[in-house]
Amino acid sequence: MTHTLILTTCPDRTSAEKLANTLVSEGLAACVQRFPVESIYLWQDKICNDNEIVLLIKTKAELFERISACIQENHPYELPEIIRLPITDGLPGYLRWIDDCTM
Repeated sequence: MTHTLILTTCPDRTSAEKLANTLVSEGLAACVQRFPVESIYLWQDKICNDNEIVLLIKTKAELFERISACIQENHPYELPEIIRLPITDGLPGYLRWIDDCTM
């Protein structure tokens, strides 16, 4: 696996935009897409229903640890979602673009 998709959620548009800009400007991600979502989850023995912004972060697999650290450092949540999904295949030109845009 040379490329990966990382997911995280943010509580609002402002924090999502700040995190996305940090990841791209530091060369950790080629692209970060933002989508509004409604999350229903269990937190501290309570069912929560919140509007959030999910971030889809496209990057090189080797950058996962640095991205995870960046998210944890810049995220307002006590325990941010950080999930990595392998990109097992893709348009070769698009994957080269990810390589060209990241460290």
